[in-house]
Amino acid sequence: MSDKLSDGRVVIITGAGQGIGRAHALAFAADGASVVVNDYAVEAAQRVVDEIVAAGGKAVANGADVADWDAGAELVATAVREFGGLDTVVNNAGFVRDRMLVSLSEDEWDSVVRVHLKGHFVVLRHAAEYWRAQAKAGAQREARVVNTSSGAGIFGSVGQGNYAAAKAGIAELTIQAAAELGGYGVLVNAIAPAARTAMTMGAGDAMAAQMAAPTDGSFDAMDPANISPLVVWLGSAQADVSGRVFEVEGGTITVLDGWQRAASRDKGARWEPAEVGSVVAELVSQSPEPVKAYGAR
Repeated sequence: MSDKLSDGRVVIITGAGQGIGRAHALAFAADGASVVVNDYAVEAAQRVVDEIVAAGGKAVANGADVADWDAGAELVATAVREFGGLDTVVNNAGFVRDRMLVSLSEDEWDSVVRVHLKGHFVVLRHAAEYWRAQAKAGAQREARVVNTSSGAGIFGSVGQGNYAAAKAGIAELTIQAAAELGGYGVLVNAIAPAARTAMTMGAGDAMAAQMAAPTDGSFDAMDPANISPLVVWLGSAQADVSGRVFEVEGGTITVLDGWQRAASRDKGARWEPAEVGSVVAELVSQSPEPVKAYGAR
């Protein structure tokens, strides 16, 4: 019996032509999965496929725009047609258009939210339809979804309002999907990764310096491949958690605890506006301090 978690599983990975997505594709293939390598730059996806095949793995390239409804449906159909089914979706595709809110254009908002948030929804929606049909036909799969949120979406990030809002939406979409799809055998989780990618290296000199690979042979905490072991496990039949967001950086995995009710006070009647200020001050003093947004002073 193989000790590989992904043997026999079929996995779609979006935005897998480079960076973290590429690392996921290589890791899943090395672990025995058949991989649909999706990237809007299909030439980049094909290069990853060539790497996988050269190493003895199974993969096909797909150039779908993940936020396009029909293309998302075809992406799922590709997995079923090429490999006989679908077990895991890793939603990873995205890009940034960083700008302060007062300068952010409508197009910069729409394009980032479209690819990140709508792109996650479209692929998830078509995969969920397939898994529901399988369950109703008596062939329920041990299906898994791994979404990609971000610390920016959990804590905020100055100059990334569009990206942060989209990533926050992905975290909530994860909770929503976990609640709705569990009955079909689908577990849904998200990661908030920190690694060296084209996006992070293009985020300014300070960020680039922080993300640079070490030159002394020490552990490279920003290597995108560090993210993939958790994703491979979350995408496997061994995974037994759902509705969670995990921050992962280098060798550290952290459970991110989202919105929770903190201090509360019930008057038993409607508040008067003049009463509210002192009550809010009391409740805030009794509640945990929020984590500061990245870049906040």
